[in-house]
Amino acid sequence: MLTEPEKATNFDTMRHIERVRNLLNVFVVELLKRGELHDQSKLESPEVEALTANTARLAGMTYGSPEYAANFKSPEMTAYVTHHYANNRHHPQYHKRGVNDMTLVDVLEMLVDWKAASERHTDGNIRKSIEVNAGRFELSPQLTTILENTVRFFDLD
Repeated sequence: MLTEPEKATNFDTMRHIERVRNLLNVFVVELLKRGELHDQSKLESPEVEALTANTARLAGMTYGSPEYAANFKSPEMTAYVTHHYANNRHHPQYHKRGVNDMTLVDVLEMLVDWKAASERHTDGNIRKSIEVNAGRFELSPQLTTILENTVRFFDLD
């Protein structure tokens, strides 16, 4: 039998647990929306044309290599990345201050995007992508470690 103070404490604790659950569900709903809407701009011009012409060739290249980067210098690919980054907030280039303006949901979508993109390359590797992009986007060592921990925790290797 619980005392009145124990009952009151349990009630307050249950309210806290429910509040955390409800707040986490806000993130869950947003993540589900992101999953449904991810990279839809790739299905429209000018992205679809650039991807049709270049995806197979890029898949055989090492992400982050000079050879890979050189493929983004053409007017077609420049138009693609400009349009893509302007329409997809999970890319640091979407934001004025890059990663510093992103939300946790943006960062999680970015990490999952890097993982899925690494799977499209013959020699793709999510850990290598994190390493390359940590330098590319000036990620702090702390955020880089959090991304690596997430890969390990969810067994995304």
